[in-house]
Amino acid sequence: MRKPPYPTVLKPYGTALLDLARADERIVCLSGDLTRQCEVDLFRDELPDRFVNVGMAEANMMGIAGALARAGHVPFVHTFGVFATRRPFDQIVNAIAYPNLPVRIVGFMPGISSPGGPSHQAIEDVALMRAVPNLTVVDAADATEIRQVVPAILDHPGPVYLRLKRGEIPVIFDDDYEFSLHRARRLRLGGDALLVANGMMLPAAIAAVDVLVAAGVDCGLVHAPVVKPFDAATVVDAASGVDAVVTAENHTVVGGLGSAVAEALAEAGAGCRLRRVGLRDTFAEGALSAHHLFQTYHLTTQSIVDAVWEASRRPDPVPVAPRSPAAAGEYSPV
Repeated sequence: MRKPPYPTVLKPYGTALLDLARADERIVCLSGDLTRQCEVDLFRDELPDRFVNVGMAEANMMGIAGALARAGHVPFVHTFGVFATRRPFDQIVNAIAYPNLPVRIVGFMPGISSPGGPSHQAIEDVALMRAVPNLTVVDAADATEIRQVVPAILDHPGPVYLRLKRGEIPVIFDDDYEFSLHRARRLRLGGDALLVANGMMLPAAIAAVDVLVAAGVDCGLVHAPVVKPFDAATVVDAASGVDAVVTAENHTVVGGLGSAVAEALAEAGAGCRLRRVGLRDTFAEGALSAHHLFQTYHLTTQSIVDAVWEASRRPDPVPVAPRSPAAAGEYSPV
């Protein structure tokens, strides 16, 4: 696992999908008129006979995807996360999830990574998709993982919702990283506290571990990219004996990763305090940059450190997380 600032790559998802589609003619690609923005211009340009731009008609796109799946295809459906979940929710339930069809719904620009305000910020997409029977929900963290997720979900039974950052994607994991649809990844053991993170909050969680360990807190870290079905066993085992568990997600704290961890700990009878870093049941404002929004709504490395300190009830001053500057082509935790 690398240290920040991380190198970045462009279009790891689009490249992985095209590589897979070259070898498997079942794959068809649908776009909700956000083709370049969702990296599938690569697919469109090389395999136009298997590409459909449905336009700004997301509900219709989900119905088309369901029909294509019934005909033996494996549709990959693309738009921004908010338009992939909130807008066509009824069609996802009735045309895809209820018949348990192999449709892969790919939502870009998750949470407050969009500076476009509530109309474009998918802050509840994980909660919505997690509540639907048969749906698998994945929130990928880096380019290495994305390249592995795409082939991993190809033959997975039933529908999948894949949540992806748009733009420059960090390379956090080395090539020996192995993504699993069934197991969370325990990145560090710890006896005092445990962080559980995924998606765009994983870099901040990694940085927070370094700050906490330097301050004398033996802090563990679990990366949980699959929010449903949730690997409760790994999280409960990692939380055994710790005083505090802190979750970090680019999403509302209602119904997402924090809720999955809370349910797992409560059902196991784990006796540790839980704090959730995420949007506190609020819509976010628009802004010129996502970086500003992450700071404004306390989705930062310092927010995670503060949550561990408070949950652990430590009397000494909270350590300050250093800023990690990033040059052009690099990515650092907020």
